[in-house]
Amino acid sequence: MPTVPTADEILDRSFRRAARKMKEKTNKERANEEFVRAVGAAVHDRMVAIIQGFPEFNELSPFYREMADILFGIEKIKQSLGAVGWAAKHTKMVGNQIAVQSRRAEDTLILRKRAVARLASMVHQIDKDLIFLNEVRNGLRQLPNVEDEFTIVIAGYPNVGKSSFIRRVSSADPQVASYPFTTKGIIVGHRDTGRHRTQFVDTPGILDRPVEERNQIEKQALSAIMNVAHAILFIIDPSEHCGYPMEVQLHLLEEVKAMVTVPVLVVANKSDLITADGYTTMSTADGTGVDDVLAELLTYKPIPAKRVPTLRGPDPEAKAPAQEEVIIVEYAAPAEEDTGARRARPKRARKPRTR
Repeated sequence: MPTVPTADEILDRSFRRAARKMKEKTNKERANEEFVRAVGAAVHDRMVAIIQGFPEFNELSPFYREMADILFGIEKIKQSLGAVGWAAKHTKMVGNQIAVQSRRAEDTLILRKRAVARLASMVHQIDKDLIFLNEVRNGLRQLPNVEDEFTIVIAGYPNVGKSSFIRRVSSADPQVASYPFTTKGIIVGHRDTGRHRTQFVDTPGILDRPVEERNQIEKQALSAIMNVAHAILFIIDPSEHCGYPMEVQLHLLEEVKAMVTVPVLVVANKSDLITADGYTTMSTADGTGVDDVLAELLTYKPIPAKRVPTLRGPDPEAKAPAQEEVIIVEYAAPAEEDTGARRARPKRARKPRTR
């Protein structure tokens, strides 16, 4: 996605482009007419390029479409793109109208100045939309590349050890700290297992509260859980060093289970501090049990079917090759009195060639 310029940047580039067109005309009146027409066309082309630089949101995957809606609001983005489309249409139309008027005008310079002021006014009307669209462009470019492959999403309350786990098992290197909401957005890591790859998604912490009260960080986590997960690792902290009691952690677990139909593996972290009966345990601090948890998660990964070569047998419908039939013909020597015997014809003498 290209950078979205401001109104002043669009006008500056358009005026310079029109000035080059104007120099190609020797007649002063024709030069002013060409300048007005060129400014309108240049602004129009730049606006169209901005619109074309944005994706069709209806064609995006559910995850990216929901992320764009969470961060900026798809309706608001469409409204700003519509404003840019309005400016593109009217700047070209006004430029052509004033250019035609200048052919019958006594002073084309006045019309040129009037056209410049009018075009600049329309472009400045959408300056806020241009600034907003550039923010959207920068935000969408920072979204991680979530590929279409087996994906494990790590979920749970803030500071339970999600980032520490993904750092140990994948290529991702998220920030790890002892305060909540360290992860501000979606982090993607990968792990190669033979010829196959597993994708891990580290989500921001989610709090057990109504959906309407959740912030953008929590909504991003929920989007990843519902849209890209093939399996979910839900980490709990029985030591409650994360700052949240087990009761609310387990309540959030039940909410997550109700959202999805994929397998959910519940693991109690920080076994170096306390153990939890009835749960698979691990410690992301010293690595104890992490490999066992990873192995259990990989059991949810479907095994690709092996291609077995098909041995083709004889086709029962195919026709058997026809056997050669040997026909024995007996020739009897003709009798002497047989007048029907064929006689050899005498050869004709060839005529000499003449030049």
